[in-house]
Amino acid sequence: MDSPEVSNDADGYIEKIGIPSAFIEKSFGESLKEALKNKEDVVIKLDWRESVPHPDQRVEYELWTNSNDECGARCEEQMDFVKNFKGHAQILERGGYTLFTPHYITWYCPQAFILSSQCKSQCINHGRYCAPDPEQDFGVGYQGKDVVFENLRQLCVHRVANESGRSWVWWDYVTDFHFRCSMKNKRYSKECAEDVLKSLDLPVEKIEKCMGDPEADVENEVLSIEQELQVGRGSRGDVSILPTLVINNVQYRGKLERTAVLKAICSGFKETTDPPVCLSSELETNECLERNGGCWQDRESNTTACKDTFRGRVCECPVVNGVQFAGDGYVSCTAIGPGRCAINNGGCWSETRHGLSFSACSNSLLSGCQCPQGFRGDGHTCEDIDECTAHTACQCDGCSCKNKWGEYECKCKGNLIYIKEQDACIERSGSKFGWFLTLVILAVVTGAGIAGYIFYKYRLRSYMDSEIMAIMSQYMPLDNNQNNEASTEAQPLRHGAMV
Repeated sequence: MDSPEVSNDADGYIEKIGIPSAFIEKSFGESLKEALKNKEDVVIKLDWRESVPHPDQRVEYELWTNSNDECGARCEEQMDFVKNFKGHAQILERGGYTLFTPHYITWYCPQAFILSSQCKSQCINHGRYCAPDPEQDFGVGYQGKDVVFENLRQLCVHRVANESGRSWVWWDYVTDFHFRCSMKNKRYSKECAEDVLKSLDLPVEKIEKCMGDPEADVENEVLSIEQELQVGRGSRGDVSILPTLVINNVQYRGKLERTAVLKAICSGFKETTDPPVCLSSELETNECLERNGGCWQDRESNTTACKDTFRGRVCECPVVNGVQFAGDGYVSCTAIGPGRCAINNGGCWSETRHGLSFSACSNSLLSGCQCPQGFRGDGHTCEDIDECTAHTACQCDGCSCKNKWGEYECKCKGNLIYIKEQDACIERSGSKFGWFLTLVILAVVTGAGIAGYIFYKYRLRSYMDSEIMAIMSQYMPLDNNQNNEASTEAQPLRHGAMV
């Protein structure tokens, strides 16, 4: 733990610091004391697997850091961590496993000293947001307000990148800025920062708009939020020391080193929801490799119920090729649901003989095994039923029965053929009377068809004649009237001539 330098003003602050503690067995403590007494190197590894809360399937963590690289060993530790952890952080962020947020500590200048040279050199926005002078010398090098302004830029890089769905670019920007724009190389400047932004295809204009005017006598939206977040909420406590890592709202108390931090973050996932990066060999041992973790296993299909997690193995019946297995995971797992017969025949009996295959697994059954017709058993073992000996087949007169694997064959005497559905024998060829009757029926049907055709033709002809007569009758009266009128007119003339 860090603490302020000894002073009367700091007494109240020191009382608020809570030192994290852990209980160990007395025998273990004695062994540690003995080792230290003998001047042996003692390394104690903290197991975070049950100490970090894991409320859901996503881990939320935040890093309180600083863009200043001239604050000694502590600043170098921060930048080494960011550089080494970047790969893991981006894998977790791209996969949606984590939600990362960077934060930066600032403080304000008292109202009475806003116009002092110290406040002007360390603060922006008229003393509202301040950072210490990097060299602790107001007359040389960079000023505290340069650090505040770059911190603000890095906050806006994350905000703008997050809006475009590329939140992980923050890690690239911070590492590139540290390498290309170091204070040690006298390149810690706005121009260098913009070169880095352009190389990462980040919109400079949007980021500048997010940053606002550092000279304006107004609140800065981004930095105001940061100052509010510094105050502790719930069990987290205030953030007053850099760097501070918070995982699922709990402050991390350990070495700021890649593997150690990754272990702590992986502890924040619920069991069986660990991302692949948490199951790498450098973090944990795969307990499924030895004796399959004591879980159920089917060697034929290479299916196992052992699932490795960051906290250890669990025995859980798996899903293979879309088919769910059900069981206790330790002794048994059985495929259930549609498609189960495609995987190891659903754990049921099956056998092939003489080119014939039978199975006790049916996709129509969502679970369980049932011997097919012609077999008996519990579905895991099935044996052929001799229908002939059991007198369950070929019971018709004149039938002979022959048993086969999974089925039977019935034959009839003489020229008879066997009908399985009726369990009966019928003549292969019909009798003479049957043939005669068939011919008679055929002749009657043929005659009825011919008679029907003739009758149809007669009716059609009669119908057409009546239609023709009806049509002609509409015109015949007109012709008769015309003829009668003409005759009436002609008769007097002919009579007069005769006179």
